Amino acid sequence: MMLKPVQGPAERKLFHALPHGIYETNAFHRDTEESITRLLVDGPTVYHTNATVSPFLLFEGTEIVGRCAFIHDRRLPEYLQVAFFEALPGLSGISEVLAETGQSLGSCATRLVIGLNGHLNYGAGFLLDHFTEPPVFGLPYTPEYYPAYFSGCRCRRMVSYRFPLKGIYDWVRSVKNTFDARGVEVRFFRKNDLRREIELYTYIDNATFSNAECPYWYNREAEENYELFHPFRFLIRPEHLLFAHKNGKPVGFLLWYPDFNMVVPPGRDIGVVDVLRYRFLSRPNAIRLAEIAILPEYRNTPAVAALYRLSLPELERTGYETCEGGFIFDENRSSKVMTERYIERGCGERKGPYRSYGIFEREL
Repeated sequence: MMLKPVQGPAERKLFHALPHGIYETNAFHRDTEESITRLLVDGPTVYHTNATVSPFLLFEGTEIVGRCAFIHDRRLPEYLQVAFFEALPGLSGISEVLAETGQSLGSCATRLVIGLNGHLNYGAGFLLDHFTEPPVFGLPYTPEYYPAYFSGCRCRRMVSYRFPLKGIYDWVRSVKNTFDARGVEVRFFRKNDLRREIELYTYIDNATFSNAECPYWYNREAEENYELFHPFRFLIRPEHLLFAHKNGKPVGFLLWYPDFNMVVPPGRDIGVVDVLRYRFLSRPNAIRLAEIAILPEYRNTPAVAALYRLSLPELERTGYETCEGGFIFDENRSSKVMTERYIERGCGERKGPYRSYGIFEREL
């Protein structure tokens, strides 16, 4: 078995086509993450000013049996990433082949991290359970046999939480007249000023997260996030991103979006037809709570509750019934505790994680 660098347009086309052969008969996989793969693999993007992205094809004899992209980001120098990995079943020695090829690339990295796709904002992880359900938009779906390919590696576990929204709607109504925001004001995203709003999103993101809570985290440039958001501008609505301010200072945000995977059939990415269907015909009844970021010095204020209080009535008016939130690393105890506390308060019962994901790591 051998990994070979992608050479020329024909092999690049094979690189992008390979998942179709793996998931062709899988009713649960959705192809809605492939646009991010193309963004980073094909480029050029602002991300490429800080990172080297090298696509490879995996061969067994003359047959193409897999793909990946090796990424070395100078802001995460100790790691060589194996991103966008896909492979046929029944293979052996995958981890060793990845490590040997990684060593030959001559980076300064000392660790191989498998399943990190450039940055956590682009996506990460292999599914560890719930293989007979479609993924929520923005969370990965991968075959059941992938984790065994990396059995000798350290697994960093992440989880998502899934819960009904009705009880949380009821809770928000019950505190409507007694809630004290203590000066925290919340507003919707200004879609007509996308670039400045993404700059604000990036500032709060960078000031909130760290490696201590989120392994593999590093600060992003606003232009990178703009490139990520811009292709979805026709789907983004003002109520999908909310900002919290206190005394005029931005202190946090909440990002959610509908589960667009519910309006996209297996085997292709979101297209014009799906955008029109979402707008005029068929609305998903589930959402993904993608990210809550609160500046550390404001975590003991009502900022999170204030963000929920503005977003939840809008969700109820639209008819959303279910939410899935995450992913959250096992190391991020504070986020897991906060999530479980709000779910218990709204649903009347404690709920643990729903789905699990893994990022695999080994020495180079």
